[in-house]
Amino acid sequence: MLRVSEIRLPIDHRPEALPAAVAARLGIPVQDIGEVKVFRRSCDARKARALVFSYSVDLTLPDEAQLLARFADDRQVQAAPDMRYHFVGRAPEGLASRPLIVGFGPAGIFAALILAQSGFRPIVLERGKAVRERTQDTWGLWRKKVLDPESNVQFGEGGAGTFSDGKLYSQIKDPRQHGRKVLEEFVKAGAPEEILYVNKPHIGTFRLVGMVEQMRREIERLGGEVRFQQRVTGVRIEAGRVRGVTLAAGEELACEQLILALGHSARDTFEMLEQAGVCMEAKAFSIGFRIEHPQALIDKARFGAHAGNPALGAADYKLVHHCRNGRSVYSFCMCPGGTVVAATSEEKRVVTNGMSQYSRNERNANAGIVVGITPLDYPGGPLGGIALQRELESRAFELGGGSYEAPAQLVGDFLAGRPSSHLGSVMPSYQPGVRLTDLSTALPDYAIAAIREALPAFERQIRGFAMADALLTGVETRTSSPLRITRGADYQSLNVRGLYPAGEGAGYAGGILSAGVDGIRVAEALTRDLLQAEHA
Repeated sequence: MLRVSEIRLPIDHRPEALPAAVAARLGIPVQDIGEVKVFRRSCDARKARALVFSYSVDLTLPDEAQLLARFADDRQVQAAPDMRYHFVGRAPEGLASRPLIVGFGPAGIFAALILAQSGFRPIVLERGKAVRERTQDTWGLWRKKVLDPESNVQFGEGGAGTFSDGKLYSQIKDPRQHGRKVLEEFVKAGAPEEILYVNKPHIGTFRLVGMVEQMRREIERLGGEVRFQQRVTGVRIEAGRVRGVTLAAGEELACEQLILALGHSARDTFEMLEQAGVCMEAKAFSIGFRIEHPQALIDKARFGAHAGNPALGAADYKLVHHCRNGRSVYSFCMCPGGTVVAATSEEKRVVTNGMSQYSRNERNANAGIVVGITPLDYPGGPLGGIALQRELESRAFELGGGSYEAPAQLVGDFLAGRPSSHLGSVMPSYQPGVRLTDLSTALPDYAIAAIREALPAFERQIRGFAMADALLTGVETRTSSPLRITRGADYQSLNVRGLYPAGEGAGYAGGILSAGVDGIRVAEALTRDLLQAEHA
């Protein structure tokens, strides 16, 4: 099979134009080409007047060796790599030990799926509820200002990514094509097949709910077990090896292999692990606000006259600015045609995040505008970042009036240093509502100064970005885990054998795709360890 890259066509091209362009690129008659399978499609929007789709395609030809020899110096015509997933081993018959997995977000789901497909019958312990019950509890905060600390945007089946844009792209190195395995399993579970080839695939919240349920059923069909409302309160460690866990209800479960796929908001669990002596370290993360614009403004800035073309969908953006004070400000988790959502998991704290449905057809675009910070900004050991997050989230709760409404300010007022008293043309999407105020005390002074410098810089890249009526909503604090549960090359904890930190909460991923990939890698490492122990 051949892979041919950089086939460029107008965005409104007819279907038959693609095989014709491939044939022209290879210098062969179009009738010699059978099925052309799109591997990747991206939109080149650098010139808004002349948007094009750029394709990479796979095809099979009878004379592939001869063609490859003819294009030996052309990196855009290559043999297609093997994209199939290869399991590292299978569980021996009668294996008594069952690995435990704590957490059922993307890392936990894919760790459990790989282990189940390999015959290891994993047991998953999820502190939250099944995804549909969890959805009802989440709406309870959004619609009624009632928070369930164990069932919300952060905790429950599917993890934090369930209430997001469902983005499925990452910049991680992935030489073994684990990302392809993640996408293929999502398609099997009901995702649209286009996620296999579009450059920035996404699913959206409503589709993710059904997919997560389907993947759970598959894990259970293969002998795995998923237990909800099972919060782990203790880890038993003996002679430097994990031996079991204790649950909130008092039950103890023995285990020799434990995957920690906690998610970035399992603060009480991080505290328990530090008390147990598990190696952890503080790591960098980011803090900031959510910004909202009319989606039509972003579409026009990115696509020009092509704005609104259904082939393009809603436009996104990715921005970064390096400030005079040494800080970097960047856009985070941009949600085209989406909403700003309440994402707290602790009482009397306010946290924002962004969410979109698959259609991305809401009125506003939103994104985090966040400032990078390091452990030098929050001394206090591995848990120092959590302390800072809590301080900022409590302050946001106060600024919002103490009722889970979020503090908000118009961009024009924020840049001028004055409180906002009335909304402009951009209506806030955050539920359960916003309270207009002055956000200058919501973040440390260095972060406020950096964002005030960055917004006019972003205006030079996207006209209208610093419009006076654009809305800032605070605060965005859970961009990534503020700590790392350190592990070695074998994916096990540095000081506890059999303990496998995984995913975003452990500090080794940043989003659905990378967390799923990390879950696969950890499951493979656990499999190797189990098989070696079995044959020792």
